[in-house]
Formats: sequence, C-alpha cells, structure tokens
Amino acid sequence: MFSKIFSTSKVNEFSKSLATDIAKRYPPAIANNPEQMVSHKRLTAILEEAFTRAAEFQKEQKLGWFRRAKLVNEFQWELKELGYDKKFVEMAAEGLLVYVTRGPHAIRKN
Repeated sequence: MFSKIFSTSKVNEFSKSLATDIAKRYPPAIANNPEQMVSHKRLTAILEEAFTRAAEFQKEQKLGWFRRAKLVNEFQWELKELGYDKKFVEMAAEGLLVYVTRGPHAIRKN
C-alpha cells in the first residue's frame, strides 16, 4: 500500500506525454525563435487544452500534493529536455500548477 501511495510512474508517463503533445503543436524551434511568433491566442489555446487534460488526470488519479508536485516538476524537466527556453518552461509550469491545484476555472475568471 505504501508504494502505491507514492508511486509516480503514471504521473511520469503523463507529464512526458503532455510535454510531447505541446511540442507537436508548438515546437521548441518556433517557441525559441522570435521571428516565428505564434499568436497569443493560439498559444493560449494549446496550453489550455494541455492543462485541462492535466486537471482531468489529476481528478481521475486523485493526486495528492506530492504527486501534483511531481507532475509539474516532471513536465518542467521534459520541456527543458525538448529544448524550450527557460522563460517558456517557467510560464508553462506555472500554468500547469494553477490548473492542477485550482482547476481551469481559476484562470478564466479574468
């Protein structure tokens, strides 16, 4: 039982798939090149879709604080490994953290 509580294999797999999905729609080569700007609206839609999936995953898996933190950290590391710059990685990780702790409604209240 103890190992099940702290098992993070599903979290690791999900965070990697989340980062990979973002990379398919918004590759690091585009994200890191100021001459190839993607509209703010499109980038927001890509990230919101990914973060909504993460919020659903969090609810399905009933992630506690430890595994939510693991999800955000693994996601952040995966984005770095894929080649995104520090600014994008931090922004994306912060957005993911908000979605898995407060849900999508927390951002849309603006």
